[in-house]
Amino acid sequence: MIDAAIVGLGWWGRTIARALASSDVIRPVLGIDPLESGRAEAERMGIATSERFEDALEREDVQAVILCSPHKFHARQIAAAARAGKHVFCEKPLCTTAAEAEEAIAAVRTAGVQLGIGHERRFEPAVIEMRRRFASGEFGTSLLLEGNFSQDKFFALPPDNWRLSPVEAPVGPLSATGIHLVDLSIAFFGRPTEVWARLSTRGSTFANGDTLSVTLGFESGATAMLTAVLATPFIGRLALLGSEGWMEIRDRTHPEQSTGWDVTTVHRGGTPLTTFYPPHPAGRDNLESFARAVEGGEAYPVSLDEMLANVRAFEAITRSASSGRIEAV
Repeated sequence: MIDAAIVGLGWWGRTIARALASSDVIRPVLGIDPLESGRAEAERMGIATSERFEDALEREDVQAVILCSPHKFHARQIAAAARAGKHVFCEKPLCTTAAEAEEAIAAVRTAGVQLGIGHERRFEPAVIEMRRRFASGEFGTSLLLEGNFSQDKFFALPPDNWRLSPVEAPVGPLSATGIHLVDLSIAFFGRPTEVWARLSTRGSTFANGDTLSVTLGFESGATAMLTAVLATPFIGRLALLGSEGWMEIRDRTHPEQSTGWDVTTVHRGGTPLTTFYPPHPAGRDNLESFARAVEGGEAYPVSLDEMLANVRAFEAITRSASSGRIEAV
């Protein structure tokens, strides 16, 4: 059992605490948040709390920290935790600039600690199956990935919430949901080389935008077309098109409270076949995979190079959304 501190007890930090209540691999023993409201809910779950990030680093019984703090703190918190000998699981995005990510990853490598990342969509059973079947060659050469991860949850946030800030959460739809699709496209296609992005504010007053479209080109020649909107009811879709067929995953509900996925496959000359995949705790699986890697088990399935490629893509998308031009990754 890995004992961990959750840093940041807002919406997602509390979601992680609840998810780990049933885990026999990793458990939260400390919650860190400057706000009393966040600490109060953690204490109701039986978790000790503190206002100070440093307490997570100083406690000998804390082996890992789970960062659910605003993006701007990630690089320095990862580096500080690594220097203290703590393993680090960081919510997405890892960082917002390549320079920050390189600094954080260098600290992790120097300290020899494990780094995990909050891209739990890789751990959904349908996504795992999609990767397996395409890797086997069942659908031929992978040509193009289409992804849409949109929602309207942020309408419930106060206007001064950091998630709506163009400084703390640049290109809002990207840091909220789109970055998961960028990660999945890297998982399928490898290193991205160029990007064109368009950001607008059409259905809200969000200062960091509500509608994002991204086209990513990859070294392999494959392409990803990704969409993230924060001003429409939830829709989640991932489709991978191959030279001999395609596979599409549709979320029935938001993955935070999943009710399962409908998966359609088509082979050349065949008819569509749709299968239901029941809900699964992918977020907990991600954290438990991280914890098992900490204990010397199977390697964590998201490499440091993939994490860095994701941040480089994030930075290039941010530049493209501002410049309107194709930007190199």
